[in-house]
Order: sequence, then C-alpha cells, then structure tokens
Amino acid sequence: MPEATFEDIIAKYVEMNVAHPFMEGNGRAMWIWLDMILKKRLGLVVDWPKVDKAQYIQAMERSPVNDLELRVLLQPALTDRTDDRDVIFNGIGQSYYYEGYLA
Repeated sequence: MPEATFEDIIAKYVEMNVAHPFMEGNGRAMWIWLDMILKKRLGLVVDWPKVDKAQYIQAMERSPVNDLELRVLLQPALTDRTDDRDVIFNGIGQSYYYEGYLA
C-alpha cells in the first residue's frame, strides 16, 4: 500500500476484519494494525476514545457492504499525535471496553 489513501486503508481494515480467525483479541490486533498503517502512510492515528462504541460496532457490522459509515466515523478522530504514548495506550485500553471487558 505504498500510495494508500485513508479510503484504501479502511477498505483493507474491513477486509481483514471479515477474515480474522479469533474470537478474542481481534479488536486490539486490528486497531494496532490500523494505527500502524495510518501512521506509516499518512502520519496519523485514531484517537479511539473519541469514537463512540455503539456507532463503531454498527459501522463495522455494515462495513463489508459499504465502509463509508466507518470512514465518516473514524476520520474526525484522526490525530497527528502519533508518538503520544497516551493516545496509543488509551486506544488499546479502549479496545477492551469495546470487547466488553470494561464498563
């Protein structure tokens, strides 16, 4: 994905989500992958606590048909704070919440 756009990256994220083989841990693995690709290609990462859980889950459920809703949801949460440990680790913590491990 050398010349990847945000749209290209999200399309690949959706493909990988459909193909993932594990029940537990995919959210974290997928989020880390997405952030690393966004960082490498666009100099951005997702500030996950800014993404509403219910809206994200709904967008992901519909994303194999159309990923526009997911792109619209994630784009405003992008940040250039790619080296901010709080942004990265808060995102990983947020993935536990999205998977139902934290209230």
